[in-house]
Amino acid sequence: MVKDTESQDIRKERRRALYKKYRPFILGALAAVILGWWISATVLKATRHRWIVQTLFAWAFIFIIAFRFIPNSVISKPVAAVWMPVVQQPWYKIPYRIRLAIGWLCLLGIVFGSAFGFPLQANTTYGDRAISVLGLAVFQTCFFLSSTQRSNIPWPTVIVGLFLQQAIALFVLKTDAGFSIFKWIATLAGDFLSQADAGSGFFFDVDTLKKHWFFVNTLGSIIFFIAFVQMMFYLGVMQWVIRHFAWFFFKLMGISGAEAVVASASPWIGQGESACLVRPYVDLMTESELHLTMTSGFSTIAGSVLSAYINLGVPPQNLVTSSVMSIPASIAISKMRLPETEEPVTRGRVTVDRGDEGKHKPANALHAFSQGAVFGLIVAGQILTNVLTVLALVATINGLLTWIGRGFGIHHLTLELIIGYIFYPITFFLGVPRGEILRVSQLLAEKLIANEFAAYLTLQSIVKSDSPLSPRAYTIVSYALCGFANLGSLGIQIGVLGALAPSRGKVIARIALSAMICGFLSTLQTAGIVGMLV
Repeated sequence: MVKDTESQDIRKERRRALYKKYRPFILGALAAVILGWWISATVLKATRHRWIVQTLFAWAFIFIIAFRFIPNSVISKPVAAVWMPVVQQPWYKIPYRIRLAIGWLCLLGIVFGSAFGFPLQANTTYGDRAISVLGLAVFQTCFFLSSTQRSNIPWPTVIVGLFLQQAIALFVLKTDAGFSIFKWIATLAGDFLSQADAGSGFFFDVDTLKKHWFFVNTLGSIIFFIAFVQMMFYLGVMQWVIRHFAWFFFKLMGISGAEAVVASASPWIGQGESACLVRPYVDLMTESELHLTMTSGFSTIAGSVLSAYINLGVPPQNLVTSSVMSIPASIAISKMRLPETEEPVTRGRVTVDRGDEGKHKPANALHAFSQGAVFGLIVAGQILTNVLTVLALVATINGLLTWIGRGFGIHHLTLELIIGYIFYPITFFLGVPRGEILRVSQLLAEKLIANEFAAYLTLQSIVKSDSPLSPRAYTIVSYALCGFANLGSLGIQIGVLGALAPSRGKVIARIALSAMICGFLSTLQTAGIVGMLV
């Protein structure tokens, strides 16, 4: 047994040495192939129109390969030589309050410029956009008033978060380049997830696949995606992507490394799995860090369920844009609600956990893919059972309420109707057209009580009905529903974080409801900002 282990180690070392020897040639050949593809795709008439996306895609990989051999200092030193004396040092010489005032003025400029600087679209008035602007102000005022430590609110983090949220919306909705990039990402995601149909086609006939049943198409895509992500984790690809994505928010928003990693990962791998990326530090997180960890999970969706919403007919670019916009929004909102008053362990560094190194560690990439498929089956089963049972429970409660309501002469009394009226003023501040506020607020109520699956199903049934929503209302609500903030996810978050940080169980349970509400309002704030632009 010992000899076998030693021989395996020797073979691994030989493979590493061989790869190290030929690595420059392998990567150089790969860069040449990518460059050739870019030239060909840019020249050919059939693909020329996608030159923006193709250029970004190709040259990103070429630079990644190049910087395997070129020191980062080649770029960082010249940039620092200009940035430090010209921008950073003069900026920080300005008194803190004046810097804050400049930040607020820039934020107000981009908000009012977004709302009133672009031509109106169909079914929209400047009054509708003004209501969306007012809604953003109301939301921020409520977060400030409900803050646990108003004197400790990190205003630079809040300003940058709101500014980034607005800038992303502008980039996607008002520039051809932004729309093309995000549409390409969404289309790529949809096409990739649709490859699972090849596997589903082995068990079901073509006619069944064309019906786009949730059980057949959606659950198959979820299993395939999770298996693929597990394989990418084994290869270290996901850790690399998330680490660099997190570095952006870490530098811009002044949060701890663990917070940046979790917030950046939530839209791609989900609310529970994102916390696993910083597993060694979860038990050491401050109360504010734990609150942000949960808020970011509630305010975004996971890539594993992206296919479900796409199959329901929701525009993919809306889903992708909403999740990316909600990252800075969740950070800003969480830090207003529960500011940092302690010293985080990971302040000043971004660290991503490689994963389980124990007895369940995969032997190779294919083994990781297989393990991911089994885990995907468990996740798909949980989604299936949760959707089935929650919808059945809500139907039971609605049946009881309808029976009681008839005694008062109310023939359609439901849980969604009751909470929909409670959410009416909130929905008004999103800028939804007046005659559609109640229907949209009931969808938001269904999302919070049941889940976003159920709400999107109802939304699509409304779209196919004789009285569909207007384009403006549909766009706003498709963004507003894009998040995991619901009562079922509340239990998931408490369970996952409680398992990762057993010593912080009471703290997690105490702040979980606050985090869910903040996550819910984060998606509504994203929808309201979109309402300024459509």
